[in-house]
Amino acid sequence: MKYPDYLEQHYTFPEFYRVRMKSPDTRLDDPATAIAESMATVLPGSGIAAGDSVAVAVGSRGIDNLAVMVRATCQQLKAIGAEPFLFPAMGSHGNATAEGQQKILEQLGVTEEFVGAPIRSSMDVVQVATLHDEVPVYFSRDALEADHAICLNRIKLHTKFKAPVESGLCKMLCIGMGKHAGALAWHNWALKYGFYPLLREITTEIVTQTNVRFGIGIVEDAHDRTAYVEAVPAADIPTREPALLEMAKASFPQLPVRDLDALIVRQVGKEISGSGMDPNVTGRASDLMEDDFSASLKATRIAVLALSDQTVGSGIGIGLADFITERVFQQLDYEKTLTNALTSLSIRKAFIPVRLADERMAIQACFTTIGPIAAEEVRAIILRDTLHVFEFWASAALLEELQTMAKVEILEPVRLEFDAKGCLSLPS
Repeated sequence: MKYPDYLEQHYTFPEFYRVRMKSPDTRLDDPATAIAESMATVLPGSGIAAGDSVAVAVGSRGIDNLAVMVRATCQQLKAIGAEPFLFPAMGSHGNATAEGQQKILEQLGVTEEFVGAPIRSSMDVVQVATLHDEVPVYFSRDALEADHAICLNRIKLHTKFKAPVESGLCKMLCIGMGKHAGALAWHNWALKYGFYPLLREITTEIVTQTNVRFGIGIVEDAHDRTAYVEAVPAADIPTREPALLEMAKASFPQLPVRDLDALIVRQVGKEISGSGMDPNVTGRASDLMEDDFSASLKATRIAVLALSDQTVGSGIGIGLADFITERVFQQLDYEKTLTNALTSLSIRKAFIPVRLADERMAIQACFTTIGPIAAEEVRAIILRDTLHVFEFWASAALLEELQTMAKVEILEPVRLEFDAKGCLSLPS
């Protein structure tokens, strides 16, 4: 393909600086023990007894220590004589297939061998209730046929809406444990009844109409490390989760500047964010009834350089970028991406942006399509991904502003260098 001459020619980028934001280390020393101690507070009143089968819902997120905590959960159940099994609780992820969802668990390290419990992967559901005389409420058949069901999930800001409850245990009950049918129903009917109101109502129905006994909420620190876990009785999940969300918000990492000419995201993926790249970081969201995230950041141009290995071709979210590389396009499993976009009604997130031959061209396009701004004046940040924002590279135009911030440490300067294939090379 022939690109415009100016993209083929040498471009002199400004000097960049490696930047690190300071944040206290609040990680748990032993997440498995924390799981055991918290489960001890809810197991006696859960009704789970020796010989009972327990369905344990596990999602598709790249949660820190996920496999370790799932194993610890199963160990505590087996310690009282119960018989746990795992089932994927992922909505449309894994191409909305049983095989695809089990594969995601394996990629996350959650295997039968490691956790010591079998995995049952099926997309079958049962309709357990109807809301507003028209909204079906679905629940996993595998889970419902067990004596009991529990779930564990990370409590985090949602990428569509802002409310007292966003992404966490309620979402797992409604969408994850409702499988693909539940995900479709919530996303579709939320456009009529609202994302949060419907989430709250479906949660109440599932808690009262099914065998869910408790959920384990996980809160991560600003560096995405396990900081807190809490087992919550099912009936208390809707009222307890808001406090856990506030805890998560207090640790949520954001860039220290609010206005950029260019944001370069080196990789996106489903394990990084449900939107591939988190709008709470990028400031970009563009779907029906989605809340405005632009208070987080306003970036004139965004480029995505690659898909993560763990996303296995799912490029959901790339449509929110202005430029992608040919590498992203070749990595893309568009069927998987489209399934996720159609299920979540997030159509724009599956759009294909302007695609350029390599990383140098994509970054250069960000710099040269913003008007008559000299390279040394372009306010640009290069991120590994939206999970890792505490260390990044900032252009020289941001240096003076960053130097005034007490929690920001300016490290060594660096020149952007590219190899023979146009791939960006930065010191680790």
